[in-house]
Amino acid sequence: MLEMNFEIARHNMIEQQIRPWNVIDPVTLDALNAVPRENYVLDEMKESAFSDVELPIGHDQVMLFPKIEAKILQSVQVQKTDNVLEIGTGSGYMTALLAHLADKVCTVEIHDQLSQQAQEKLTAEGFDNITFVVDDASKGFEQNAPYDVIVLTGSVPQLPESFKQSLKKGGRLFAVIATAPVMEATLITRVSSSQYATEVLFETEIPELENVDHAEAFTL
Repeated sequence: MLEMNFEIARHNMIEQQIRPWNVIDPVTLDALNAVPRENYVLDEMKESAFSDVELPIGHDQVMLFPKIEAKILQSVQVQKTDNVLEIGTGSGYMTALLAHLADKVCTVEIHDQLSQQAQEKLTAEGFDNITFVVDDASKGFEQNAPYDVIVLTGSVPQLPESFKQSLKKGGRLFAVIATAPVMEATLITRVSSSQYATEVLFETEIPELENVDHAEAFTL
């Protein structure tokens, strides 16, 4: 009965929160159906796993709103052959969505405990295409670059250039850029060795990556 309740809650999340946010890509919706979000929240939060809220996961970190996670996944259009970099493992849920669709995922988390907890959950779910790294990647992460897809799960005041340089030609990068209260969810596509296409997808506000550089934010 409990599992059936989760299935109903998952269906309602998709129909009431995610589709109204213009997330209609069938591959994205299938991934949201396939990956059990309830397995990546704290035990005491399971009943809220599909609510339209940010959920605490420890270390002052949160799971993002389900509709934002869905928008991220739809925007980067992960392919089965893609090599993906995720900055901020967090609960491991976005990692699971990416790994469900990609060939391989490298996920970097600054908190060792969060990384270990996510690894345990993802291994239990049967994922074997994920590399877990504990590191501060707030200014970039070049190991195993270039990548087809890069996702930053926390915001940055400005995007470090090294992230763009770590994209393959044709690669897609999602980041929420700027400072509160107005941040822009942005998709950057590498067109050539020196050219990038930038598309602002929507305005939002999410927590910053730890240790981001604010130096340029105060430059006139």
